[in-house]
Amino acid sequence: MSSVNLDWPLMRNNIARRDLEAVAEFLQQDDPRLTQSNHVAQFEREWSEWLGVKYSVLVNSGSSANLLTIAALKEHYGVGEIIVPTLTWVSDIASVIHCGFKPVFVDIDRRTLGMDNNQVIEKLTPETKAVFITHVLGYNAITQPLLDELKARKIVLIEDVCESYGATFLGRKLGTFGLISNFSFYYAHHMSTIEGGMISTGDAKLYETLRMLRSHGMVREATSPEIKDAYCRDFPDLNPDFIFAFPAYNVRSTEINAVIGRSQLTRLDENNMRRSVNLRLFLDNLDPKKYQTDFETAGSCNYAFTLILKQPDPIFCAKVMETLRRHGVDFRRGTSGGGNQLRQPYLRGLTADKEYTKYPNVDHVHFFGLYIGNYPSLEKEKIMQLCRVLNDLGG
Repeated sequence: MSSVNLDWPLMRNNIARRDLEAVAEFLQQDDPRLTQSNHVAQFEREWSEWLGVKYSVLVNSGSSANLLTIAALKEHYGVGEIIVPTLTWVSDIASVIHCGFKPVFVDIDRRTLGMDNNQVIEKLTPETKAVFITHVLGYNAITQPLLDELKARKIVLIEDVCESYGATFLGRKLGTFGLISNFSFYYAHHMSTIEGGMISTGDAKLYETLRMLRSHGMVREATSPEIKDAYCRDFPDLNPDFIFAFPAYNVRSTEINAVIGRSQLTRLDENNMRRSVNLRLFLDNLDPKKYQTDFETAGSCNYAFTLILKQPDPIFCAKVMETLRRHGVDFRRGTSGGGNQLRQPYLRGLTADKEYTKYPNVDHVHFFGLYIGNYPSLEKEKIMQLCRVLNDLGG
C-alpha cells in the first residue's frame, strides 16, 4: 500500500471539453464582442434563477465580489463594525479594511468550520453594521437563532458562499438568506469560469449600486431610468455617458468567462450530487478515533474533503502530510485560506498583541487541519484506498 500513487490533485477536469467547444463556437462568430455583453447578462439571469434571487452581477473574481459588496454596504449603510470569521479567505477581511470598517473576529464552530454563532450574537453592538459569514468548504454556517437575532436588530447578513454554492440550510440554498451574497468561479471551486465571481441580492437599490461600482462608478451602467435621469438632472454640465457616481473600480468580466459559466451551470447540480456522495464515503470510512468525522453535513456541498486530526498532535500531523505526499495526494494545510487569519502579517498591526492566540478552535484547524480535492470524477476506490492508508497510520 505504501507504494501506491493515487494521482490525486486538488481539482481535475473542472473545465470540460464541452465548455471549450462552447467558447470555440462563440469565437467563430463574425467579429464577436469579447468584453462584457449579452452572454454576461444572460449568465447573470440564469445564475439568479438557479440560486433563487432577483439580481446578480458578474465580476472578475470572488475577491472582487467581496470588495464590491462591502463598498456597496458602505454607500447604503455607512461605516462601523463588521463581524468576520477567523477562518476564511483573505479578501473577506481585506475588503472590510479597505472600505474603512472595523473587523470584529470570532472563533469557529469545529463542526461547521464557520463562525461560532453564539459568539457572533455576543459580539453584536450598536456599531455593528453587518455580519459577514463564510460558509467554509461546503458546510452551512448559519443557524436559526442567528437569523432571528439579526432580523430583530436589523443587522445586515452578508454570505460568502464562494466555497459552498449548492449547499442548503433547511432546504433553501445558501446565498439566499442574507441581504447580499458572494460566489467564486475559480478553477478549484464547484464550477469555474477560469477566474470569476458573482454577487447576488434581492435588493434593487443595492443591485444598481453594484452595477455602477463594477464599472468605474459610471451611471450609464445602471438599469434604472430614474437613477440615470436624476444624475443627469443634478449634473447638467456633464456628458450623460460619463457621469461617475462613485470612486469605483473596473472589475468587469468578459463574454468568454460568461460562455464557460453558462455551459458549466447546466451540470452544476449533477456534479454537486457526486461530490456529496464522495464526502459521505470519505467521512464514513475514516477512523473517528484519529480524525474528526462529526461535521455538520446536512445540506452540505463540498468541493474538498476536510481532514482534521481529532487531537492536537504535531508528530502525527507531520506523518499524515508526509503520507499524503508519498501517495500523490495534493493537500492544503490550515484548510480555508491557510488557517487562522489573525496569524497573518496583514492583521498583526491592526489587532491587539497575541490576539491570534485567543481563538482555540481555529488554531486547531490552523495547525492540524487539511483539505484535499473532491471532484465529480474522483473514483470511489481511490477514496477507500486513501481511508485505509490514513487509518493504518499510528499516532
